[in-house]
Amino acid sequence: MADFDSYCLNPSKPKFKPPAGAVDAHCHVFGPAAKFPFAPERKYTPYDASKEDLFRLRDFLGFQRNVIVQASCHGTDNTATIDAMVNSKGMARGVAVVKPTIDIGELKDMDKAGMRGVRFNFLPRLVDATPHEVYLGVAKKVETLGWHTVVYFEAPSLPTITPFLKALPTTIVLDHMSIPDVKKGVDSAEFQAYLRLLDENKKIYVKVTGPERISAGAAPYDDVIPFARAIVERFPDRVLWGTDWPHPNMTTHMPDDGVLTDMIPKFAPTAAQQQALLVDNPMRLYWSN
Repeated sequence: MADFDSYCLNPSKPKFKPPAGAVDAHCHVFGPAAKFPFAPERKYTPYDASKEDLFRLRDFLGFQRNVIVQASCHGTDNTATIDAMVNSKGMARGVAVVKPTIDIGELKDMDKAGMRGVRFNFLPRLVDATPHEVYLGVAKKVETLGWHTVVYFEAPSLPTITPFLKALPTTIVLDHMSIPDVKKGVDSAEFQAYLRLLDENKKIYVKVTGPERISAGAAPYDDVIPFARAIVERFPDRVLWGTDWPHPNMTTHMPDDGVLTDMIPKFAPTAAQQQALLVDNPMRLYWSN
């Protein structure tokens, strides 16, 4: 069963006004299960969260576009994500989860629907382990379409996953800042190694997302700000932001998407940083081809 019955149904209206054309570059749709069943092999069963709900939230928060990331509860059946994209009036792109055996014809069909990336998940609590070689095979296929790879792992895995990241032929996007340990601080050897990885690999972008997952406490998640700001200030042209709506697998609390939106100026204080984070960078990755 889901840890919560639904996402936050009455988010606060954010005080922060996103710049024109702003993109929520990390969100999901769940079902509705009656139309788009969840995968039998899923590790969790979420609540329904439809494309209509997502687009309503987008407008309420002041965003114009969405990047919809295939959720692990739907496995490699991307139908719900594709349905949301094709009904978005061009305002949504997507990131798929695919089988290693997928052929280029299927990928081209997804590309026409708006897919621009493929996601590799390294969290054992969400998916079963997959050898790096299998993912590299998929990455070589999607490279031909100009797609990027989205990689989700947590900070302690950095040493073992770094060789894989260096072997990927595509542009790379790392989810949720790779879940740094905020209790260790930004000066910790672990986080500094993460920054060095980004310094050395210019093709890696980072989503400064998920403060509700990273924080050691509840909102306003202030302990996450130094980490996000360090990344934004050092790599302004390689950062993305998103709500992570409808917040799957939250066990402690259900975040308010208005509060999350109001964290943007704390992560990216200047107008130039906000423009890059919310418009220029996601448009380059998702709408330039």
